[in-house]
Amino acid sequence: QVQLVESGGGLVKPGGSLRLSCVASGSIAGINDMAWYRQTPGNRRELVARWHSGGTTTYADSVKGRFTISRENAENTVYLLMNSLSPEDTGVYRCNANVRSVYDSIWRNYWGQGTQVTVSS
Repeated sequence: QVQLVESGGGLVKPGGSLRLSCVASGSIAGINDMAWYRQTPGNRRELVARWHSGGTTTYADSVKGRFTISRENAENTVYLLMNSLSPEDTGVYRCNANVRSVYDSIWRNYWGQGTQVTVSS
């Protein structure tokens, strides 16, 4: 079994910052891509940022220049630093990872439960 656990969400004023963390644990032989998605109040799910296994990154246009994704490979952890937050960034932020099992070496996709980010004055 593999678990992804997010933390770091909360209530922040417009213009503020938050740093999200996602730790992967369990029967992990390897992880390639790790990403952050968000579910908006309108129930739309969108990719926020992705860390590709080669070390490159992808961002949604709406967060470029404000958000930074980073990764600690040794800790199976991915972070999302969010600056200049606006109310439009409100949502449930969920971690996603492609993980190879130690038991059968098959790659599977996993999701965390999510952490709520609310940007409001």
